[in-house]
Amino acid sequence: MHFYSFNIGDYISHTKHLSDMEDLAYRRLLDLYYLHERPLSEDVTLVARKINLRDNVPEVQVILEEFFTLEVGKGWTSPRADEEIGKYRSKVLAASRAGRASALARANASSTVVQPNNKQETLNKKQETNKKTLKRPRTVTKKTWDDFLKHRRNVKAPLTETALKGITNEAKKASVSLEEALTMCQVRGWRSFKSDWVTKEKKSFASTSYGEGVQEI
Repeated sequence: MHFYSFNIGDYISHTKHLSDMEDLAYRRLLDLYYLHERPLSEDVTLVARKINLRDNVPEVQVILEEFFTLEVGKGWTSPRADEEIGKYRSKVLAASRAGRASALARANASSTVVQPNNKQETLNKKQETNKKTLKRPRTVTKKTWDDFLKHRRNVKAPLTETALKGITNEAKKASVSLEEALTMCQVRGWRSFKSDWVTKEKKSFASTSYGEGVQEI
């Protein structure tokens, strides 16, 4: 996840006793947790290094023990963050299911056409050719790839090799993986992906200092 809701009032009420360094450590730990959507390492020193606070291991240790739960063999977990991650994944799944349902409905409707005209035949052949020649990138899971192809058809923009190269380049500019970029397109209903869109959202989030939203800490 590159975006998550944040309730300023709740955060302040639960963290006003923290020192400036402890507060910084907590914010960075939350960002790291949401970014990778998995528990933090049991090794506190390693965690501190990942959030660039290698000289503040004691503060990181205090925050982990107060706001996270250590599960041996798994790592430091956050039930609240896991709940938000679960909601995000459900939203992505719902968008994928909606896309499949829409595609099926259109397929059923088009099956009533007895004789397509020459223009339709040419378009169908072109789409079939693209489908055969355009291979799934190795960095993208089959499910995400199939869902994205359906999403592009839903918005009447069949994926071409040129379009895929453009999305790949924009994802690199935004410092996100192609898998994440394709998922974001589906969740937000984007026809394509532009690094500027992600950059603007990050700048908007940063300008609010702590962000805005409904997260409960």
